[in-house]
Amino acid sequence: MPELDNAAPETDFYFVEAADPDEAAHKVLEIVCHRIPQRFGLDPIRDVQVLCPMNRGSLGTRQLNQELQTALNGDENQPAIARFGWTYRVGDKVMQTANDYDKDVFNGDIGFVQTVDPEAQEVVIDFDGRLVTFDFGELDEVSPAYATTIHKAQGSEYPAVVIPLTTQHYLMLRRNLVYTGITRARQLVVLVGQRQALSIAVRDSRAEGRWSKLEQWLRHC
Repeated sequence: MPELDNAAPETDFYFVEAADPDEAAHKVLEIVCHRIPQRFGLDPIRDVQVLCPMNRGSLGTRQLNQELQTALNGDENQPAIARFGWTYRVGDKVMQTANDYDKDVFNGDIGFVQTVDPEAQEVVIDFDGRLVTFDFGELDEVSPAYATTIHKAQGSEYPAVVIPLTTQHYLMLRRNLVYTGITRARQLVVLVGQRQALSIAVRDSRAEGRWSKLEQWLRHC
């Protein structure tokens, strides 16, 4: 088990206890929107990434994306477009969810909505300084990225990560999953949830099997 003592003055690892998923969700919003920006001076949209074990549930990516989007970029006076179950506004953080070789953007790339043009039926997204245009009908290739799964974040790094972790995530509580989430952060990690859930994950060192057929191919060589 990690040392869960938040008293160290220069710590970069925090554990915020929550009794249940609803309390954890409330604390995640408070930490992302207020505590981290005030304490560490990080931008809540560009610098802080919420990483979830699962997509579903009150602590899943879909629910937290909706709540974080409303809290951080919910100005209804901005131009907006609703497509494929999401509403996109200027300033929204989004993730590319499919490889698009024509646009040169790939699954897992993070971008920020720059313009929404209802007349041209287009959205322009900034991917690391490169502006990419999407027709409204192509927005099924992106999704809000205020929160994403730990699995989707593999290979990426962020200044700060916030990881909700409760027994609601029981099926996904594995040591390697928590390790992957924690190691996505460059400066700051905040775990939010139940000590029991973290303990379950730490004790479960099972690795998922990889069916690569490597052994069969080597036998034929």
